[in-house]
Amino acid sequence: MRPRIPYRAAAVLLLVFAIGHTLGFRDSDPTWGIGPVLAAMQSTQFSIQGFTRTYWDFFVGAGFTVGVLYVFAAVLAWQMGGLPGEALALMRVTAWGFACCFAVVTAVSVTHLFLIPIIMSALITVCLSAAAWSSSRFAA
Repeated sequence: MRPRIPYRAAAVLLLVFAIGHTLGFRDSDPTWGIGPVLAAMQSTQFSIQGFTRTYWDFFVGAGFTVGVLYVFAAVLAWQMGGLPGEALALMRVTAWGFACCFAVVTAVSVTHLFLIPIIMSALITVCLSAAAWSSSRFAA
């Protein structure tokens, strides 16, 4: 298999993951019973390094940061899918680092999140690992 296919598949999955995460991470279901927690997160203000913030501000900031990083990862995977094999062979550490990063994201998802991020991150890990493995055949 050529690395182009799994890199492009990872890019599409990453973009879908970024959109889903960005649109959904602030949603909650009233049946979860976390209304008082959310209200406290949104209303309790504190000063930090000259700024007045709430824990909700931190939560939203971290959530949008993750979404931006997923979009960047999608762009990176798409571009890596367009590189010639010789260039990918020179980027083995980057390719395997990218795959390992999402393996860790999968582990974090299994430990702390729920089914959708577990499945998405696992699929992305598989695609990136397949791409890194298939890129190694171009090594001199």
